[in-house]
Amino acid sequence: MRDLLQDVIRDYSGFVELRYHGKVFRSVTAEKGRIERTAIRRRSGVGVRVLEAGTWGFASTGDPSPTAIRNAIEEARRAAQASAGYRKHKLGSLPKVQLAQGEFSEPGVDEVLNKPLEEKIQLALETEAETRKTSGKITSASCTYNEIYEEKAIVTSDGANVAFRLVRPEFRVQAVAEASGQLSSGSESIGVTGGWNCLFREEPLRMAEKAAATAVDLLSAGYAEGGWATVILSPSIVGLLVHEAIGHTVEADFVLSGSVAAGKLGQRVASELVTLRDSGHSELAPGAGGTIPVDDEGIPTQNTTIIQDGILVSYLHNRETAAHFGVEPTGNARAWEYADEPLIRMRNTYIQPGSQTLEEIIASTADGYFLDGARNGQADSTGEFMFGVERAYRIRQGKLAELVRGVTITGNAFDVLRSVDAVSQDFLWDLGSGHCGKGQPAKVDAGGPYIRCRAILGGQQS
Repeated sequence: MRDLLQDVIRDYSGFVELRYHGKVFRSVTAEKGRIERTAIRRRSGVGVRVLEAGTWGFASTGDPSPTAIRNAIEEARRAAQASAGYRKHKLGSLPKVQLAQGEFSEPGVDEVLNKPLEEKIQLALETEAETRKTSGKITSASCTYNEIYEEKAIVTSDGANVAFRLVRPEFRVQAVAEASGQLSSGSESIGVTGGWNCLFREEPLRMAEKAAATAVDLLSAGYAEGGWATVILSPSIVGLLVHEAIGHTVEADFVLSGSVAAGKLGQRVASELVTLRDSGHSELAPGAGGTIPVDDEGIPTQNTTIIQDGILVSYLHNRETAAHFGVEPTGNARAWEYADEPLIRMRNTYIQPGSQTLEEIIASTADGYFLDGARNGQADSTGEFMFGVERAYRIRQGKLAELVRGVTITGNAFDVLRSVDAVSQDFLWDLGSGHCGKGQPAKVDAGGPYIRCRAILGGQQS
């Protein structure tokens, strides 16, 4: 496919970008001892962008033939010409940058694709059944296996000529417990870019036991006291915080729209213990779910430092915003499917580990909470956020105490990071299952060490 795109693009002047994108989605869900849903979905085609009359034009085609691609190029040109008069700031030619060439393949592709579907179905059935058997209080359970296989070829008129393959499997277990009319739930999930063994670094039955135990234990848990508190955040909540409440504010298109990070380069935005990065590679631990070797503009991905020792040092860029700010692109342009235009998106976002052990951090905490297990929440361009917490433990005199339920954590993410006074040497990617949304989905990951900070807890008096 890369050769075909190269043959087509030779006939055109000006800037043209061709991106072939093929995806196969597979999904299996087990509930109540049977398979509730199975799905296989295939999507492939070519997305086309041109830079014409100082603006972008985009078109796509599900027919990867030379004739259809040429027609899409002309459609994109007409779209650019029609909208050029409405663009306030016209684009000049894109500056020259390093562009990717060659072929890449992330690990695990053949391992996952060659695994029989029947084996994946059987795994989902066995894990769901084990979850229900764990306790008589478990009233329902579900187990879902998903995988996304992708292949891409990206060719641009200024020199990108690259192709790659990758696969992203994920596994999720959920359990619901009931006692005296009261319900609680627990879940365990993992998603990676990589193979079967990378996905199941933890045994599926162990995930079932943990999900069920969480659901059962929460039935008898009390409630946290609301208000400001000292908290130790696990890698899952650190990941959610830096992705949702920090990462989106430093995406350069949001910066240009007035996010809280605008105009703050070179300023202190966090504790000196905090170094925040976003990488296209799986740093520090294998299998990060947002791994890509090349972005959808043909830029090799890199490890971009966003915050260095508490100082904001970079935004996340595509080629256009990099030109605006006079910097190199960071390889953050991503599109979900061939018919989507590339947007600035995170990949794998994390806080760099520190020097303390988790045990040392807990032991030096006289009064606070240990928060683990991120649930959904919300954040906005001001850095304000509110997230649910699955498991929260009271800390008293340096020791973990009782489990509490119904906890939320809220505040301004930059204020929270300014309050960080301890960072552990541990590291975990813990946000690889599920998707990030920004007009279109994206597979990302996030994580880091355990950190101690100050935040507002929402709770309920028992």
